[in-house]
Amino acid sequence: MEESAWADVGRHSHVQKAPQSRSITLGMLRGILASLGGLAAAAVLGASLSAHAEPLLRNFTPFGDSRTASNPAVGRYMAEGQSFIFDRSASDNSEALLKFDDSPEVWVLQPSPAPGGVTIYRNDVGQPMVRVTKLGGVTLFTRREPEGVPVSLQGDAEDILLPPFLAGGVLLQRAAQASDRTSRVATHAVTFEALNFSPATSPLFVDAITITSDAIARLSRRKDAKPFLAKLGKVEFVVGGKPDVGFSGSVLTITLTPGKGYAGRPSSDRIAKVALRR
Repeated sequence: MEESAWADVGRHSHVQKAPQSRSITLGMLRGILASLGGLAAAAVLGASLSAHAEPLLRNFTPFGDSRTASNPAVGRYMAEGQSFIFDRSASDNSEALLKFDDSPEVWVLQPSPAPGGVTIYRNDVGQPMVRVTKLGGVTLFTRREPEGVPVSLQGDAEDILLPPFLAGGVLLQRAAQASDRTSRVATHAVTFEALNFSPATSPLFVDAITITSDAIARLSRRKDAKPFLAKLGKVEFVVGGKPDVGFSGSVLTITLTPGKGYAGRPSSDRIAKVALRR
C-alpha cells in the first residue's frame, strides 16, 4: 500500500546541458552521496532538490490515505474487510462515536492523550478501540485483534445521530421482541420493561433495549454467564442522572440519561461486565 515519493524524483533527468539543468537524477544523487560523507552529503542534497523535493514532501503520504492529517470529522473506514463509521464531529471533542456496518450498536468513545501526539479512544469500560496518530493514522482494536489492525479511509460519511423521536408503539414492540429473544436464550421467561419514557426519549430507550438484548444473547454463549442467566427474570429501563447498570436479585436495571444522545446509555460491554460480576 505504501508508495515512495522518491519514485517521482528525476522524471526530468534527461538533460542536454547539465550546467543549465535545474534537476538531478537519482543516479547522480547516489554518486554524490557515496563520495561525500555526513553533513556534506546533506548539504548537496538540500541544495540540489530544494526546487523539486520540497513540493513532493509536502504532498507525500508515507502510510496511505488513512494516515493523512486531513481525515474527515465523520469518515468511513475499512479494516480487514470490516467497514465502520468513525464520527469525531462533537464540537467540544469530548467523545467520538463508532459504528460497525454489521452491528446495531454505536460505541461512545472517550479520547485520552498518549505519548508522541497519539490519541486513544476508549469505551465505557476503559478498553481501547481506536488509536489515532498526530499524522492522522488510524488503528482499530477488536476482540479478535486486540493488538490492533491498520485502517484505510474510504471517504466521508453521515453523522451518527439518534432519531428525534419514535412512537410509543415502536418501543413496546421492540421490548416485546427483546423479551422473546432473551427468554429463548435464558430458557425461561424474561420480561423487558421501560419506565417513564416519552416520544422524545423513546429513541434512547429503543437503542438501549436492542443493545441489552444483543449483550445477553452474546453472554448466553459463555459458560461463566450461566449463573446470571439462571437468575435473570426482568430487564428494567429507568431514567437517572447518569447511565448505569445494576443487577440485584433477578432484575437487571439499565439506567438511561436522555439528552446525552448515545452517551446516555451503557454499552453492551458494560452490561456484560456487570452481569458476570460475582
